Amino acid sequence: MSKQKSAFLSLGLFTIVAILHFLSINHIVGLSSLFLQMSRWVVIAALIMYALAKRSLTTWILVSMVIGIEVGLDYPVFAQNLKVLSQIFLRMIKTIIAPILFATLVVGIAGHSDLKQVGRMGWKSILYFEIVTTIALAIGLIAINISQAGVGIHIPEGFHQDIPEVKAQTWQEVVLHIFPENFVKSIYNGDVLPIVVFSVLFGIGLAMLSEEKRKPLLKFSESLAETMFKFTNIIMYFAPIGVGAAIAVTVGHLGLDILFSLVKLLLTLYVALIAFLLVVLLPIALLIKIPIKNFIKAISEPVSIAFATTSSESALPRAMENMEKFGVPRKIVSFVLPTGYTFNLDGTTLYLSLASVFVAQAAGIQMTIGQQVIMGLTLMLTSKGVAGVPRASLVILLGTVASFGLPVWPVMAILGIDELMDMARTSVNVIGNTLASCVIARWEGEFDNEKAINFTAN
Repeated sequence: MSKQKSAFLSLGLFTIVAILHFLSINHIVGLSSLFLQMSRWVVIAALIMYALAKRSLTTWILVSMVIGIEVGLDYPVFAQNLKVLSQIFLRMIKTIIAPILFATLVVGIAGHSDLKQVGRMGWKSILYFEIVTTIALAIGLIAINISQAGVGIHIPEGFHQDIPEVKAQTWQEVVLHIFPENFVKSIYNGDVLPIVVFSVLFGIGLAMLSEEKRKPLLKFSESLAETMFKFTNIIMYFAPIGVGAAIAVTVGHLGLDILFSLVKLLLTLYVALIAFLLVVLLPIALLIKIPIKNFIKAISEPVSIAFATTSSESALPRAMENMEKFGVPRKIVSFVLPTGYTFNLDGTTLYLSLASVFVAQAAGIQMTIGQQVIMGLTLMLTSKGVAGVPRASLVILLGTVASFGLPVWPVMAILGIDELMDMARTSVNVIGNTLASCVIARWEGEFDNEKAINFTAN
């Protein structure tokens, strides 16, 4: 079947099944749950046919997400056994992070020997990051104060969740964490920022050597970078399985019932994130004159991976590769993206500002705008470097809530839907950082318009 025919078939079947579910939910027509379940699987079969015809990895990832949702709903107990597949995918991705960051940063710095540009990209990136994250913080505070999602919240009876152990960090410890104590230890712990700092310093040191001594290590780094990108392509063939499994585990674990008591908070976050994308990131993209349609194509795959796995780190290799194909030079991609994962957490910052006020509202504690801003800024500073760890922002939230004298029980409620919230904020983190690489490339006058206009997804 042709791609166009399979697309129309999928759309037609989806429309029919959606109507059947609407009629059944509203008791207009009596349909058995088994019939409705089978009808959903018919739609999935049509989507699989479309994916076979399209032969696109991004399409397969999106279809696998739909399959994962259905498996999680229909077979929640079995879905929990699929966790190992998502963990395999995440583990394989994590093996790429350190070598790909090291190699691309060293080549980007030492390969051009332009140390002034490294410093220039550094201050431009930090300036851009802090402006955008501050706007995200403001949008989060505005959204939660309008929706008042925490006022009058009721926790479902028998609701219990284990709260992760929180160790409060001083600002000195946060700063100290930036600098690597041991490069191998940073790789083992998956600490992105110390790896970046080590790689930048290594690249600067290499750039200061004579051509004769610099060349062997530079050649090695170039070969390592190319190898790791090929390695990424191999692992991405497993992405649909890993992503589908991650979604199945999430839906199977949560179900749908517990969401109703917290749906207002969930909707507040999603509306706020959409507003941030439309009011902040879209105008920035238009201002720097990048082709929006092709940019969406370039980020669709890494964003879908981040959405399903709730880890920005899992999307990093593909995001770096696609941004380079989109017209951002490798030396800028390899510097801005990993640095942004520490300093440009737009989605996480918005979520934390929103969630912290939600905790106060749920506890019946009135906070002034000044107190909310101070708490939000504290969260913004302490959240640096959490993008690679799923739900790490919840631990940051717990620490800040405790330090401001707020109760912990509302955070337990958030924990119940945190996986769904994490999907959205992680996706926005990835979108924000990929756009940031385009902004810095344009600012440096090195953005390749021709590549962007002619970009085609894998």
